[in-house]
Amino acid sequence: MTPQPRRASRIRRGTIGALLTTTLAALGLPLAAPATAAGPAGPLAAGAYLVTLADQPLVTYDGSIDDIPATRPVQGRKLDVTTADAKRYRAHLIDEQAHVAKTVGATVRQHYAVTTNTFSAQLNARQLVRLAATKGVTGIAPDRLHHATDDKNSTDFLGLSGRKGLWASLGGSAKAGKGIVIGDIDTGIWPESASFKAPALTTRKPTGNSGKKPTGKPAKDDRYRPYRDGTTTVMHKADGATFTGTCQTGDGFTAADCNEKIISARYFAKGWLQGVPESNRAGYISPRDSEGHGTHTASTAAGNANVRATVGSDDFGAISGVAPAAAVAVYKALWESKDGTQSGGLTSDLVAAIDQAVADGVDVINYSLGAQFESDYDDPSQTALRNAAAAGVFVATAGGNAGPDASSLDNTAPWTTTVAAGTIAPYTGTVTLGNGKSYAGISTSVHNTVGSAPLVRAAAVKAAGADTADADLCVTGTLDPALAAGKIVVCDRGTIARADKSAEVKRVGGLGMVLVNIHDDSTDGDLHSVPTVHLNVPEATTVRDYAATGKATATLTRGGTGSATYPQVTGFSSRGPSLAGNGDLLKPDITAPGATILAAVAPPGNHGRDFDFYSGTSMATPHIAGLAALYFSEHPTWSPMSIKSAMMTTASPTKTSDGKNSDDVFAQGAGEVEARTMLRPGLVYDSTERDWLAYLEGVGIDTRTGTKAIDPSDLNYPSIAIGELFGTQTVTRTVIATSAGTYRAKVDLPGIKAKVSPSVLHFSHAGQKRTFTVKLDVTTARAGAVDTGSLTWTSGRTTVRSPIVVTPQSVHAPAEVKGTGTDGENTYSVTPATDTFVATAYGPVSSPLTKGTLTGTGEIYYEAAVPAGTKASQISVHFDLADGNIGGVVWGRMFDGALRDVAFADVDSSGTATINLPQPDAEKIFVAVVALDETGTGESVTPYTYQANNITENSPATGTVTVAPGRARVTPGAPIDLTAAWSGVPSDARSTAWIEYSNGAGTFLTLN
Repeated sequence: MTPQPRRASRIRRGTIGALLTTTLAALGLPLAAPATAAGPAGPLAAGAYLVTLADQPLVTYDGSIDDIPATRPVQGRKLDVTTADAKRYRAHLIDEQAHVAKTVGATVRQHYAVTTNTFSAQLNARQLVRLAATKGVTGIAPDRLHHATDDKNSTDFLGLSGRKGLWASLGGSAKAGKGIVIGDIDTGIWPESASFKAPALTTRKPTGNSGKKPTGKPAKDDRYRPYRDGTTTVMHKADGATFTGTCQTGDGFTAADCNEKIISARYFAKGWLQGVPESNRAGYISPRDSEGHGTHTASTAAGNANVRATVGSDDFGAISGVAPAAAVAVYKALWESKDGTQSGGLTSDLVAAIDQAVADGVDVINYSLGAQFESDYDDPSQTALRNAAAAGVFVATAGGNAGPDASSLDNTAPWTTTVAAGTIAPYTGTVTLGNGKSYAGISTSVHNTVGSAPLVRAAAVKAAGADTADADLCVTGTLDPALAAGKIVVCDRGTIARADKSAEVKRVGGLGMVLVNIHDDSTDGDLHSVPTVHLNVPEATTVRDYAATGKATATLTRGGTGSATYPQVTGFSSRGPSLAGNGDLLKPDITAPGATILAAVAPPGNHGRDFDFYSGTSMATPHIAGLAALYFSEHPTWSPMSIKSAMMTTASPTKTSDGKNSDDVFAQGAGEVEARTMLRPGLVYDSTERDWLAYLEGVGIDTRTGTKAIDPSDLNYPSIAIGELFGTQTVTRTVIATSAGTYRAKVDLPGIKAKVSPSVLHFSHAGQKRTFTVKLDVTTARAGAVDTGSLTWTSGRTTVRSPIVVTPQSVHAPAEVKGTGTDGENTYSVTPATDTFVATAYGPVSSPLTKGTLTGTGEIYYEAAVPAGTKASQISVHFDLADGNIGGVVWGRMFDGALRDVAFADVDSSGTATINLPQPDAEKIFVAVVALDETGTGESVTPYTYQANNITENSPATGTVTVAPGRARVTPGAPIDLTAAWSGVPSDARSTAWIEYSNGAGTFLTLN
């Protein structure tokens, strides 16, 4: 696939538009049918934004400004923000940000300078358009809300413990991760947990490695001991750099809550506090965790070894973090609201947390959170993570919990490691019905036999006046104690938290609960208030139906036979393909344990418990973060991408439900991480910031760095992905040997002929590099269907496996062709990839025009609905601009009445702003039409017309459009001419048609 053209929302330097950071191509932002002005009551564009400027942040600054030397760290070293040069350059960036904000009359809320040159501010639509025209502004993004992504012992399952486990090879759990700091960006921490118990911080410096010539032999295990210097925590690390943090005080949190495990704790809430009224805030305004998510992720990544996990009278044995000797630095940026609608963290606070984590000197960032939709590569948070990785920080990110839907991932940038959630050996329980049939499910709460006892549907024991549907869900207060006492209650999954259902059963005296999925979904090992077994369909349906028969009985017992094969990718784990990558980058990267993970939690949000079972990609991510810490402890100067490569190329396939190896790369990535083999990868695929910038240029993002674009499939990545394999394509990779050896290549990719050149690579010593190509030719693979396989290099017992995913495509065609007049034709070229070509014309549509005027600097708003089944939408705003005035459109998709994202449409030489949207998916579109009066009088009048054309299969046509040939036998890869002809279209208004091809892609035909 050749590098993509610049996105429609990005305009060349010197014109108005380089700007609002939302990918039109990737997101497919739709537009609407004829709309009416919403009026000034709904200025949805006004709000909090992050504005990114062109100059480099500290971690990548190369010394291009006179008199300020470079601050960028050399490879293998971390950024030092305490130097005089770093302080000077940081001050320069902050001054620059303040100046840009002042030019549009805005006030800066927060400055960011370490990982991104960005500021946040409250902006209205006019300020947005003016900033879009400001030299040096490279991105504007709305301040979005992000959310935590929600063997039986995962460390045993990964092969960390035991005589032959990875910890033993590293010198034991006391040394596993020693000298490494994991930064956890999450909901905070519960410092009293036994998983974080450690000696108090003192002012006594370690005996050795103090940055000066040692005065004596370092004491055993003392070299990396953190200590306090005033209010600053200092820790000398395995890579020779120094971590400096602090213990920020606040609600329920003092400096004494930090120790030699929790060496630093900060919180970031400026944006969230400004947007959430005090009456709706819950939890602690401090690093203290009230929900439990951050405590769970931190203890999973780096909790102490062999901590006894007990809940009430139940003993679940000893648990450990993945890197139990690593230190934890807390960066709380996710918050809790009372009604739940404002829980999460704003982009502005997350960027501040990332910025500070890199400035402090963390080695690993755990980022168990995400947005509702896939983040753009140039979203401010992703940019900050990119520069963190450029500074040598390994970033583990959660893929999301929106599976099994396709393209439901978040955090898909190549500089992070995107993690899917897999299963481990389950805790099981069995439901035995009175008819003798038994069904095994998931249970962590059935320890002794319960019953035999009456089995009832929850609605059969509902309280008077309670809604039947709510009662079936076991919503709090819906069941009647007089009817439910002494019974096992069947509760439907959904609407409320699973644990709250068992709490309701306990409240009314129920003996136990059978939690049933009403459709195919995950089964989860929650800690319940009464003994509970969780069943999936079809067994759930069988038990549910039996319970409604009358005089039904059941017995609950511990354990069960026929439990699921593991590891499988969970149903909730988000799937690829990544839309931001256009199919040219495989995500997720890897799978780790993420189902029914037992770890420390915060008691206030977990029914008073100190430990609990959580499931989610949020739980999988800290497993990878902890493994990265173990890697750094062995190889402190390795790059984050080399470590990711080592994990991916040594991973093993997950399983399908029938026990076979899975080939679903969009679910598992490279497969399940293998801790015991990852330290011996043989070969690694490395990449740097310059490679990522070239990749961004290749997908159509103007990085303003002058970096030359590469084909996105040529990014030196441990997997190979081609979103459009059109006949033949050759990809290039470079590997670095970690030990001497001779490697031979093998490609397994059905329907594709593959040739690796050279097919044998010789390495005489570690550190040698070799470059090779893989040529892929489509033979029998079906066009438009995903084809998966692998490339494996083998040397003796060492195998280096890279997943391959390609999608043969059926046609290359222009996105838009144009024509004028009431009648006419346009002949254009397309290139089919198959021997049968099909094209169908829909439309034309010419919706009524909405006319209006804007006086001075003004704006007006439109809301428009998108009909179901719309194939394509085109919106046009034509301005009659006075000389020197500026017009533009700020717009975004709306779901459930809320604005999801914001984009900018530029005005062309004719004065028209146009956006073409294939296959739109939004319910409504918000559109702000903006004019800026540059005459200085404030009285300039700008007439405009607004029109939105939606094309469906049965759109009322305003004229006729045909395409020829509509069907033809062709030579694959050879261009053919298509002729689109039209007649009877209006000459005084725009008409739009859609020419659709066999794979659902198409071309807009824009007329007049």
